[in-house]
Amino acid sequence: MCERGIGWLSLCLLLGVLAGCGGSGGSDSGGDNPGGENPGGEVPDPEGQGRVFTVAPGEDATQSMVDAMIQLKPKDVLQFECGFFELDQGLLIQATEDVTIQGCGKDKTVLSFRDSVNVTGLEALNVRGITVKDLTILDSPGDAFKLKGVKWGTLSKVRAIWSGGGEPITAANYSGRLQVACTAPPLNEGDPAPDYVPSSSSGRYGIYPVESEYILVEDSESIGASDAGIYVGQTDTTIIRNSRAAYNVMGFEIENVRGGEYDNNIAECNTGGFLIYDLENITRYGDTSVMVNNVARNNNTYNFAHSGLVSMVPRGVGFITLGYDNIEVYDNLFEDHSTAAILYISYELIDGPGQTADKKLDPYTEGLHIHDNVIRNSGYSLPPPDLEAAANGDIQTLLPMMIGLKNLPTINDPSELLGSLDNLFNLGRGAHIIWDGLLDDLDADCPYPVDANGDPVPADANGKPIHTNQHPNPSCHYNAYKFDDQGQRKLPQWGSCIHDNQFDEDSVPYLNFHGTDGLEVVMALAEQDLSLLDPAELLEVIQGLLNLPSDRKLEDHDCQARFGKLLAPLPRVTIPPFEPSGEHDPAVSEEYVKFLCEAETAQDAINRPALAVDCPRLDQYNLFADPADPRSLPHEGGVPFVLNTKLFSDYATKYRVAFIPPGEQAVYQDGQDGANPNGAIEFPLGTVLAKTFAFTDEEQGTEQLVETRLLIKRENSSGNAYWAGLPYIWDEDGVARLAMGGGARAVSWHYRDVDSGAVISGDTERYNIPNANQCITCHGNDDQATGSPPIGPKPRNLNLAYRPESTFMGEQGQGGFPRVNQLQYWVEQGLLAGAPQLQIDSRGVATNVPRLPHWNVAGDGGEAAHSPADIEQRLRAYMEVNCQHCHNDKGAASNTGYYLDHFRDVDAGYGICKKPTATGGGSCGRQHVVVPGNSEASIVTCRMEAEHDPQRMMPPIARSVADDEAVALLRQWIDTVVDDSYTNAGACQ
Repeated sequence: MCERGIGWLSLCLLLGVLAGCGGSGGSDSGGDNPGGENPGGEVPDPEGQGRVFTVAPGEDATQSMVDAMIQLKPKDVLQFECGFFELDQGLLIQATEDVTIQGCGKDKTVLSFRDSVNVTGLEALNVRGITVKDLTILDSPGDAFKLKGVKWGTLSKVRAIWSGGGEPITAANYSGRLQVACTAPPLNEGDPAPDYVPSSSSGRYGIYPVESEYILVEDSESIGASDAGIYVGQTDTTIIRNSRAAYNVMGFEIENVRGGEYDNNIAECNTGGFLIYDLENITRYGDTSVMVNNVARNNNTYNFAHSGLVSMVPRGVGFITLGYDNIEVYDNLFEDHSTAAILYISYELIDGPGQTADKKLDPYTEGLHIHDNVIRNSGYSLPPPDLEAAANGDIQTLLPMMIGLKNLPTINDPSELLGSLDNLFNLGRGAHIIWDGLLDDLDADCPYPVDANGDPVPADANGKPIHTNQHPNPSCHYNAYKFDDQGQRKLPQWGSCIHDNQFDEDSVPYLNFHGTDGLEVVMALAEQDLSLLDPAELLEVIQGLLNLPSDRKLEDHDCQARFGKLLAPLPRVTIPPFEPSGEHDPAVSEEYVKFLCEAETAQDAINRPALAVDCPRLDQYNLFADPADPRSLPHEGGVPFVLNTKLFSDYATKYRVAFIPPGEQAVYQDGQDGANPNGAIEFPLGTVLAKTFAFTDEEQGTEQLVETRLLIKRENSSGNAYWAGLPYIWDEDGVARLAMGGGARAVSWHYRDVDSGAVISGDTERYNIPNANQCITCHGNDDQATGSPPIGPKPRNLNLAYRPESTFMGEQGQGGFPRVNQLQYWVEQGLLAGAPQLQIDSRGVATNVPRLPHWNVAGDGGEAAHSPADIEQRLRAYMEVNCQHCHNDKGAASNTGYYLDHFRDVDAGYGICKKPTATGGGSCGRQHVVVPGNSEASIVTCRMEAEHDPQRMMPPIARSVADDEAVALLRQWIDTVVDDSYTNAGACQ
């Protein structure tokens, strides 16, 4: 038994202590007896067993689900019974492994999240081994099923569905509404939709594994997503098979994936069927995917996306590829697509030659092998352009018109085409396969890219750079690996092979439209020159279009004839068997928790053995002099501390304390030399960080204690450190009870901010206390210790003299703690090692180490008050503390490519003209995260000021109202500071 660990305190140690103390103790024992009285002298077995948690429909379903999800340990099962569940919180699984979530069939177990306060229905973050099966998720505000940071994830026999624009799906009608046919998709908004009415208000992704590895989606379905139905992105080794997507904007997506496979799926009645591509400015780039035995048919629903790249997809396309290398498409059926069965395009078409801002992204698809497919009835009804969008510079909407104009029928008199404006914009037809004809030329002057240290980035076997988001953006697209020593393109490797496909004669087999060459009308619209819409001008343009440089020479892709060889078959994907990590311990038994937490402890000593488990009451740890007041002085030399810029939590006042074990030291680290950009000070095992949230009313002379959160650094049975996050809610009787499931409170506030001097007042009916798994969402970074590592106590945020956030305590308790520089105090008390010799000025600030300013005090960072530098400095401080914990390349939002850490340049990665990675309500219908000089057009402004909308609220956890003062600073920064001199600012055009 002594080989099995139980947190940072081993069972062997307990047995030894008990043997020395005889198994009894009392209040005078000095805390040496962790077990208190224990008749029989035996320590309870600490380890629980694999368990089954059952959730039944009804009023208590949400609470039962949350209570279960926060407990899941290896081999546990969360079982939903048959029926219709109305859930007002999302299902969140964090930092565990080898767990199962299941219903009793996707037609029999329906989880409705229509009224959820969370954006995602089911979300698994940083989980090793999870299976979700046999259930449906309905009306999730954002994504239905999301897996992020998952290794070995299986989604089997699940469905994501939204009610769409029709009547809501309810408990009374769901049995007849879950089966959605595909007979007559609406070609335009407002057209009859007998099977299903799509809606842009639906959530973004149906099934959404991202930044994961070894993912299997099988026998599953998505209906109605406003972005993609079944998507896998930024992932290694994934299979999507035997699944169906209907009435989504994009049916299936493989995005920035290395090693993807579509096998035996059906895409129908979407805007587009299948997509394989790389998106710019995110974590990494993909390569090598296979599409085999699939059916794409009748994907002709109008595009109902809000914004982003998917909003540019023309209706009526079976398969699209964009900026992705090495794809094999074979043994598929494509039929009944109004634009094209296959659309093969590049970012050059979207951005212009050499204009793709992300120079790590190869804008062109190469190594494309299309063979042995059956293709029928393509390109028969091109969608009309959105002239208003085109006039605003979104020329992508003109793509179908461009295809049609370059594929005109043979006529003698162009004036015959001018019967009506409608006819004009439906000229010509599409084709079975359409290529933009764009490939890059050798850039012999572009050097091989280097990483942040100046070393060459890794390369694959072909010499292609393997970029990640940690590499700086090069000045040019390196492409020498595509060319031989004579500067000739290596073919067919960096080209395409199309052969042995069965084309019906109803459409042109192939069209190469050579980009935008010859399309003056398109360019004029992009430049907002509408003079060409005059009929006389149009007639002249169309006469020129009749001889555009487009062609139908499919033999250009006959690799066998041209090169004497074909592209080699790509390997099918294989997912290896699951391997447990052993890093996650089984559940601790209730008897053992009681044994530790109810132990008698000396009056002024912390119950340190109990720190190995989650005690039901905060006072059982004995952290504070007054068990009923966490504002009183801490025991065992605990140190109160404050931050320069704090996390916004509905204007709560906070009391923070660090308890470092006696004789131990924390280690100073603050991103020195590019290391530890996300991490805080390194604390030793046994450290406890306590943060109490209170709401102050200085008019009434009251301060309401609401919650205390603990972070405890423990050690698991494998010897690995992890941080446990425990939320405690204060009752009216002055007892803080463990509330792993979170909660909500009605609160109000009225006080003068101690930093800015501004009077702040307000109230909310639902101040949200996060559940334990939500704590990990913000605190978890995969370059830190697992669990919920601290994010606030970084030296740059601790570099100030201590002063409580509230004047309520006066000189009592923590209010009377010494008002000296906190870093210097920790050094002098022997609590902090490795700090440089600090030089303290008259303000109590160390001037020779970094410091974040108070975000709401103009000039606090040393720049002239209200100057552009001051505004940006303070805005960056706020964004780091409130957003960066997720928006960094190791955090919960790493997949977005939008990073806000202290050491990052303000460029595309910081949001400047960055396109959103997904559409849906979260994009607010806007096209870029930050638009220089225009906060109204910037997505980030909409997200930060949103309230009561889980799709848009950012941060999405632990706030119910907007931080109005911070939003005002953000708007000031975007409108008056950010201009076209910022890197990537031109990409908003």
